[in-house]
Amino acid sequence: MQKPYDHPDTRWLGAVMHVAFFLLLGGALARFLLRHPGEPRTPWIFALSLTLAVLHLLGPVLSGPEPPDPGAPQARRRLVRLGPVVVVWMVLVVLAPSFAWCAVPLFYTGLRTLPARAALVLVTVLTVFVVAAQLRLAGGFDPNLLLAPPAVAAIAAAVFLHTERQAARQRVLIDDLIRTRRELAASERRAGTLAERERLSMEIHDSLAQGLSSQRMLLQAAERVWESDRDKARTHVRGAASVAEHNLAEARRFVHDLAPADLARGGGLAAALRALAARESGDHLTVRVHVDDGARAPALPDRVQSALLRVAQGALANVREHAGASTAVLSLTLLDDEVVLDVTDDGQGFDPAEPPGAGTGVRGHGLPAMRARLRGLGGTLTVESAPGEGTALSAAVPLDPPRTDPADPAGPMEAPR
Repeated sequence: MQKPYDHPDTRWLGAVMHVAFFLLLGGALARFLLRHPGEPRTPWIFALSLTLAVLHLLGPVLSGPEPPDPGAPQARRRLVRLGPVVVVWMVLVVLAPSFAWCAVPLFYTGLRTLPARAALVLVTVLTVFVVAAQLRLAGGFDPNLLLAPPAVAAIAAAVFLHTERQAARQRVLIDDLIRTRRELAASERRAGTLAERERLSMEIHDSLAQGLSSQRMLLQAAERVWESDRDKARTHVRGAASVAEHNLAEARRFVHDLAPADLARGGGLAAALRALAARESGDHLTVRVHVDDGARAPALPDRVQSALLRVAQGALANVREHAGASTAVLSLTLLDDEVVLDVTDDGQGFDPAEPPGAGTGVRGHGLPAMRARLRGLGGTLTVESAPGEGTALSAAVPLDPPRTDPADPAGPMEAPR
C-alpha cells in the first residue's frame, strides 16, 4: 500500500519527525561526548553523526523528485532516500548504543514512505538493533529491555498502518462520492435533455402540428366545393391562410421560446381563449367561451396561462379531428386554491378504457401530452366520456403548485383520443 509522502495534510507529521530525529541525534552525540571523551572512536562517531544528519536532511534532493504515478519506481526512490540513512544509523549503533533511540523517527518515516511489507521489514530490523543496543547499555540480560521495544514497535506499527488503511478507505469513498456526483450531474443533464425534448414535442403537437392539420382540413373542404360554390371555397382558403399566419407567429414564438402568440398579444388567458375559439369556429363547429368573473383579470402565472391555453388547443384539436361535434364550450373558473379549465363537446364520445387510438388509427399523443404538461405544474387532467354522449375534459392547476418533474411518467393516463 503506497502512502502519499508529501500530501499537504501530512506535511506537519514529516516536520515533527525531522525535528525529533535531529533532537535525538544531538542528544545521543552529546551523551557520547560527555561519557567517552578523547576515545579513538570519537572522531568516527562525530563524522558518522554529521553524515547521518546530512543524509537525513538531503534525502529528498539525493533521491530526486518523486514521479506522479505510484508504483515500483516511486518505491525505489524512497528506498534510495531512506536506505543510506538506515545504514549509517546501524553503524553508529554498533559503535555507540546510545544512538539507538534515533530509530523512533525512522520507524515513522519508513511507515509513511514505504509499502507496507517493506515498512514492516524495516521496523523489525530497527527493533532488533534497538534491543541489542539497550542490552549492551544495561551490561546484562534484562527481560524488560528484551520485550518492551518489540511490543512498543508492534503497537506503533499496527496503529499507524490501521490509520493509513482507514485513510485509504476514506480516500476511496471520497473518490467514489466525487465520481457518483459527476455521474449524477450527467444523469441530470440527460434527464433535462429528455424533458426538453418532451416539452418540444408537446409544443410542436399543440401548436404547429394542430395548425397544419386545420389548414389541411380547410383546404380539403375548399377543394370539395371549388366547382360548385367558389365563395365558400374562398372562405375556406382565407381560413387556411389565417391559420397559416397564426402558425407563423407560433413558429417565431417557438424559436424564441416566448409565451404563446395569443398570450403575447395581451389580455391574459381569457382573451387568448376567445381568440382560439374564433379561429376554431367554422361551418361545422361552433366554439363558445365562458369565463368566470374572477378569472377575467390576467393575474395568473405565465406558465399556468400557457399550459391551460395549450390544453385548450389540444382539446379543440381532438374535438375537430375525432369527435364529430357541432358545439364545444371552453369554461375558465378561478377558485380559491386552483384554476380550472373545462372543455366540453356534444360529439360522438369515446371509451377512456380503450387502448390509445383503438379502432381509429390515431396515434394518441394529445391527452398524454396534456397530462404531462399539467403534471409539471402540479395539476391534474380529468376526462369523462362515453360513446355517443360527448366528452368533458377538466384541467385543474393549483395556484401554489408543488415542484414536479414534467418528465415523470408516474400516474395513470386515460386512453388518448
